[in-house]
Amino acid sequence: MVKSYSRHGPTEAFGLVCSSSSNSAWDGKFAYVPALEDVIVWDVKRAQMMGMWHETGHRAEVTCIERSPKGNAFAVGYADGSVRLWDPHTKIVIATFNGHKKAVTALAFDREGVRFASGSQDTDLIVWDVVGEAGLFRLRGHRDQITAIRFVSTPSDQASSSTSVASVDFLLTSSKDTLMKLWDLSTQHCVQTVVAHSSEVWSLDLNPSQDLIFTGSSDGDLKVWKLDHASLREGLKEDAIGELSKMITFAVSLPLSTKHRITEIAFHPTEPYLAVQSHDKNIDILRVRTEEEIRKKIARRKRREREKSKAKASKGKAVEKQVEDDGMDQMEVDGEEHEVNLVDRFTPYLVIRASGKVRSFSFSETESSTKGGVHILAALATNSVEVYNIPAPSKTKDSAQEPTRLYALDRPGHRTDIRTLCVSSDDQLVASASNGSLKIWNLKTTACIRTIDCPYAICSTFLPGDRQIAVGTKSGEILLFDFASSSLVETIKAHSSTVWSLHVRHDGEALVSGSGDKDIKFWEFERESTSASYIQGAIKSLVHVRTLKMSDDVLAVRYSPNGKLLAVSLLDSTVKIFYQDTLKFFLSLYGHKLPVLSLDISDDSKLIVTCSADKNIKIWGLDFGDCHKSIFAHEDSIMQVAFEKDSHNFWSVGKDRLLKYWDGDKFVMIQKLEGHHGEIWALAVSHRGNFVVTGSQDKSIRVWEKLDDQLFIEEEREIELERMYENGVVETLNRRDEQIGSGAVDAENTGLTLTPAAEATSVSKQTADTLTAGEKIIEALELADAERAALAEYEEAKSKLPASEAAKLPPPPPNAMLAALGMEPEEYVLDTIEKVSNTALLDALLVLPFGNVLSMMVYLDEWVRAGKSVVLISRILVFLMKTHYKQIVAHRSLRTSLIPLRKHLRETLVKQKEVVTYNLAALRYLKRNEDAKRTATLLEEGITDEDLIKQMREKASIGEPKKRKRIAIQA
Repeated sequence: MVKSYSRHGPTEAFGLVCSSSSNSAWDGKFAYVPALEDVIVWDVKRAQMMGMWHETGHRAEVTCIERSPKGNAFAVGYADGSVRLWDPHTKIVIATFNGHKKAVTALAFDREGVRFASGSQDTDLIVWDVVGEAGLFRLRGHRDQITAIRFVSTPSDQASSSTSVASVDFLLTSSKDTLMKLWDLSTQHCVQTVVAHSSEVWSLDLNPSQDLIFTGSSDGDLKVWKLDHASLREGLKEDAIGELSKMITFAVSLPLSTKHRITEIAFHPTEPYLAVQSHDKNIDILRVRTEEEIRKKIARRKRREREKSKAKASKGKAVEKQVEDDGMDQMEVDGEEHEVNLVDRFTPYLVIRASGKVRSFSFSETESSTKGGVHILAALATNSVEVYNIPAPSKTKDSAQEPTRLYALDRPGHRTDIRTLCVSSDDQLVASASNGSLKIWNLKTTACIRTIDCPYAICSTFLPGDRQIAVGTKSGEILLFDFASSSLVETIKAHSSTVWSLHVRHDGEALVSGSGDKDIKFWEFERESTSASYIQGAIKSLVHVRTLKMSDDVLAVRYSPNGKLLAVSLLDSTVKIFYQDTLKFFLSLYGHKLPVLSLDISDDSKLIVTCSADKNIKIWGLDFGDCHKSIFAHEDSIMQVAFEKDSHNFWSVGKDRLLKYWDGDKFVMIQKLEGHHGEIWALAVSHRGNFVVTGSQDKSIRVWEKLDDQLFIEEEREIELERMYENGVVETLNRRDEQIGSGAVDAENTGLTLTPAAEATSVSKQTADTLTAGEKIIEALELADAERAALAEYEEAKSKLPASEAAKLPPPPPNAMLAALGMEPEEYVLDTIEKVSNTALLDALLVLPFGNVLSMMVYLDEWVRAGKSVVLISRILVFLMKTHYKQIVAHRSLRTSLIPLRKHLRETLVKQKEVVTYNLAALRYLKRNEDAKRTATLLEEGITDEDLIKQMREKASIGEPKKRKRIAIQA
């Protein structure tokens, strides 16, 4: 009989405020921050989580966040190369774009929010169509990771005679290859390449007028470049000497307060501020001055210089004469023409010093509530978020301007790695400790109910009664905390070195500690009343009763559940077993090659499992100390093991970021659970066997609960093999395109020709989803073809028989699938295609063999004649003609399908165009009526012309479309 197990699955990750894998976005009220594979929306002012964007089954880490200028969508890039569009209101994925082979590192929307560009570690730049949910083209030219992207708007007066329309025609990118590139999107080529810095370029931004480019490098150099819009409109042209016109020219380098790596540059959308974030705790704020302010400053400076020189030359002159001279000097200065340089325009204003290393920052897109100030959000690498207020410039010289911290969001998570976890006896609470804090969590609500300051914690355990916690520290102390009052009960100097392990005896009357000072110490609980029996919260201290000295550092200690034995693991890679009452030696377990980091004993006290830094798990018998099995369990050091309640199944965690579930009797792995994005340091198993909790270097705490469905090891192995096969097929189909100029065979076809690879290519990437969708389409086509062939044979056989016999001929039995759905063959194929997402459809069609393409062309004509899904059919037809043009044109049998398809499709598209045009005209008519009613209402309410003009100006400032001249368009 095949043994079944209970499947475990992840429920929720908590303890995260903000991970350091991506940048953050802020709209003045809500902060959109990365949380490993999720995006969390925080109300920073109230320190309340407003939502979490999570897609079930997706484990890739968030690497980039960008908000659409319309505010109706967010583009989120992930470590697997995918980009997802999220709706912030419904918290669901609008579309998924797959095109990159490595992590997405840069995102940018155009002004209208209908297109966005993505850059990746694979050096490719892809432009996506948001409306069509497809990739437009791929641009290749960088040789290293793309770090920043910006769309460039060029004003054009050709679209209308009444107003100028901003058309996005260019794309500006920077990369770690020290280059900055300007791409022409109309020709899909790079029109200028600039060696921006001598080291890696990490950041880039444009000023609001888009005539200046700011770049920051890893050597702390901030450079300013001028962007010539006249050259952008004219294109590449040669001058009299024969040189091409340069669109980007170097202007100046700006000084900063530090020389660390400049990781982010951003302008405030409305206020004259420029923020520069270096690779430390500082954010430099530069003030953008106007030409008038600079000229006044120069005038004041020269006036002071003249005053000083005159004061030295003639101290005895009258005050009236001096005032007269000053007025004349001022007039002379004002009359002079001074060249305003960029160094004077961008002057250092103040420096924001955060409490931790700044990962990213974001200006508020709305006006701040603080009068005369600007708010900026800083996401820190220490799992916290802070908001600072930048005060307005003061007119007096005496008052120095300093930023003030308004809000700090740091309570719900740890600042450093989580080193230890423990679960209360009723499985209601879990305690986590790190370097600096001890936190108590409610497992039902995943809310942090207590936060207590503590030193560097290494191990912890709940004391009997679940009201107090004992924590072992790196300095050798044992701290007793009462979390009901959030207070430290007592500090016990227990050891002279790190306390590596604590364990409470199963009768709840004693505690044992093991340390790096080679001592094992035994403690008894000192209660408030010695005569009283055990009550909750009665422990007030620990009393040292015995000490067992060992030959090496003690890494783990554990009582057996029956209370007879004590297991000790040492730094010399051995495990020693003692009788706990007399402390006499019982067994010694040899076999590990590196120190044993953790151990545990089963509830029946028959098995002991040990894990080591040698990546092996060993299962021993406690009767004779024999090794039942040695398993190579993880790809890195195994940090902790723990048996499940009343079972020989056990859990293990390691530095390879995996949690594994094992059968201690059959010595097989039951389940492998992925989810953490850092080394897993801590593990705690529930006392009822319902769940397991893990803590990681990524500062997250994850709960893995036992599910209702059963798990069979054989099925899991088959699923894993299928996944490996699919991944292998996907890697084979996705050709590895190396960056241009790298010298690789794929980048430049040096083996065949001297022509380099194309700079602009199509966007395509095969995934397991696209392969599955392609297989479904193939199956649907084959099923429909077989059904139609059977019907054709039936009709042919029926036509050859006399009428009397033909009526008796039974029709072929319909396909069971089609009969169950009640569909015709062509309807079934269309339904299968419509179920494939728009972003995966084109990649799924690449899988089709040419024989199925021929069948598809026949069905396209039938769908067009029926008027079904005309837009989808047009997309499919255009794509098939691009990929199989030569074969389709050369195939004679397709001529009978292509000619009527062209006729029917043209007629259908003309009808669709007429319907859309009619609907647009009706919507414009309704809008004009609504505007007329609104204007009449305003006049009736007595609104003056000045108010009306003000409202019209406000509409124009937010992009209200203006009336244009009507132009007759010929079809």
